[in-house]
Amino acid sequence: MTEIIYLAPDEQLPDVGDGQPWLIIEASQDGQFFGTGASWKADGDWIGYGSLSENDISLETALAAAQDWATKYGVPTIWVQVTP
Repeated sequence: MTEIIYLAPDEQLPDVGDGQPWLIIEASQDGQFFGTGASWKADGDWIGYGSLSENDISLETALAAAQDWATKYGVPTIWVQVTP
């Protein structure tokens, strides 16, 4: 199960280093929530995450899409910034 950690306003994603998977969802000024991240496939190839516009419409939708990706690619934590 992927842990979800909500960041305080103006708090940045902790430095997890280049060798660790990561995923963050950030609020925008227009009320949307954009996800970005990185991990590795089972064969060792790097894979990036960029949310799709249909998933950016609400925090719940963004989190659901991010959780699916995190589970698939072994990302242990999703960091969430709910204020722009």
